[in-house]
Amino acid sequence: MANSKNVYVSPLVERNASREMAELFGAQKKFSTWRRLWLELAKAQKKLGLDIKQSQINQMARHLDDIDFKKAAAYEKKFRHDVVAHIHTLAEATPKAAPIIHLGATSCYVGDNADLIIIREALQITAGNLAVVINLLGKFAKKHRSVATLGFTHFQPAQLTTVGKRAALWCYEFVMDLQEIEYRLQTLPFRGVKGTTGTQASFLALFDGNHNKVKRLDKMVAAAFGFKKTCPVTGQTYQRKIDTLVVNALASIAQSAHKLCNDLRLLANLKEVEEPFEKSQVGSSAMAYKRNPMRCERVTALSRFVLSLATSPPMTASEQWFERTLDDSANRRIVIPEAFLAVDGILQILINALDGLVVYPKVIEAHVAAELPFMATENILMAAVKAGGNRQQLHEKIRLHSRAAASQVKRFGKPNDLIGRLRADIDFAGVDFKKVLNPKKYIGRAPQQVDEFLKSIVTPTRRKYRKELSKKVELNV
Repeated sequence: MANSKNVYVSPLVERNASREMAELFGAQKKFSTWRRLWLELAKAQKKLGLDIKQSQINQMARHLDDIDFKKAAAYEKKFRHDVVAHIHTLAEATPKAAPIIHLGATSCYVGDNADLIIIREALQITAGNLAVVINLLGKFAKKHRSVATLGFTHFQPAQLTTVGKRAALWCYEFVMDLQEIEYRLQTLPFRGVKGTTGTQASFLALFDGNHNKVKRLDKMVAAAFGFKKTCPVTGQTYQRKIDTLVVNALASIAQSAHKLCNDLRLLANLKEVEEPFEKSQVGSSAMAYKRNPMRCERVTALSRFVLSLATSPPMTASEQWFERTLDDSANRRIVIPEAFLAVDGILQILINALDGLVVYPKVIEAHVAAELPFMATENILMAAVKAGGNRQQLHEKIRLHSRAAASQVKRFGKPNDLIGRLRADIDFAGVDFKKVLNPKKYIGRAPQQVDEFLKSIVTPTRRKYRKELSKKVELNV
């Protein structure tokens, strides 16, 4: 049905996210993970002394992925309960194991633990993609470390910076995002084997009151899925605050991406830097000359969506009643997958765009040349004073010449002629204008800051994620 042109298909899957991420949140992954959770529960229960036969374990192990989705759908229609439906579906496929499937467990044993397993894998994919973005921005920063460009505050020309330093600013935000994703991975717990209201009463009954075996069961199943720790206490569900923390980390990536792409869209308008534009790409159906920054526009659009999704998990977490209520389920089925899918799409598009950014040095030079005379006035003033001039008189002359030059630019659209006016003024005859107007004198330590940033921040990230750095992305549409 998902392939039919008669029904809605999420653009996150069809146009943006990678197949890897889309499959991670697909039905096959979810329900095969449920089966693996039932298998590991049974294996641990057997090791701890319950009467579970190896033939039952073996039969379950042979049917982890061959899920009869039609049969499961029929059962769910009958029972109105997805976990019960899949228990019955697996039981039919594994009649020997049927009596011990889901033994002592509640629905959240499979539902919540599977969610955490999938969230962990999704965070790992996201971390790898972030590393690729950081690497590409690092390369771009290094290449353009010394290219002087106008800095902007309030989107008004300010002191010069470099193209590379600006890229380092973008890059550092993604570094911060990667650090947050890594922290979420390091601290993500397993819900574990906790029972209906989190008291483990059912498992205590199964093990005849043996508390030690119940605690070992919790740790054994967690270890089977690579989790070093479980939630120390739960109700029926793991704490929904975990979802808030995870989606907030994704929203942070969206903020960084939105900021970067807004800057690139502004730079495209200035004709200084632009995203790649393919040979046969069309910018407008009407205006054939246009080169719209469509990649960056898609990123900002998806970023807004992620930021809006981030409002939902906190409301869900705060709405939980006592040991649990079910009004989280329908919301989480949408928010968690779509937050990951949207961020995956954002990073896919960024990797594609950053791998082909185009810089126009001559345009940048022209913009610098137009504004540098104003920025250089303090240095011109100091040079004229050193040549024997009176500081206060020179300051007043520069003020008057600057106003006259600005008037030429703003009122008549003429080039900035401030330097010509100052050159013609005898009081500035002792100034070496070529030296004073060298843009390199106004970029401070920007190139060195880029070098230091790459060495201390980007290089360690490259080493850690070296296997992911060769990734290339082709846009879906």
